[in-house]
Amino acid sequence: MNIEPAPGEVWFAELGMVEKSRPVLVLAYPQDSDARALTVVVPLTSQIRGGRGEVDLGKLRWLPKPSAVNVQGLASFDRHLLTRKLGTLSQEHYVAVKAAIRELLGL
Repeated sequence: MNIEPAPGEVWFAELGMVEKSRPVLVLAYPQDSDARALTVVVPLTSQIRGGRGEVDLGKLRWLPKPSAVNVQGLASFDRHLLTRKLGTLSQEHYVAVKAAIRELLGL
């Protein structure tokens, strides 16, 4: 059974030695018709600073520490770097993340 990540899900990403492996929130997962097979994500962090570009998630049952989504870390990478699903954000949290991205990018 092949499970594809979906927007709003948090997955663990094995980013190799260049970057720290960490949980990421999936914003877009590649489809067959896409020009590139890239997953668009934002990282989660337990180093919460409370500033612009962070969406506080609190302590979710499937994460070891209180965490925040860092929308300033918007990135894309190969979908095969996503190794396991950790959980799904609530609709309220996901809407807040999308609003923070729009604010950050002036959309």
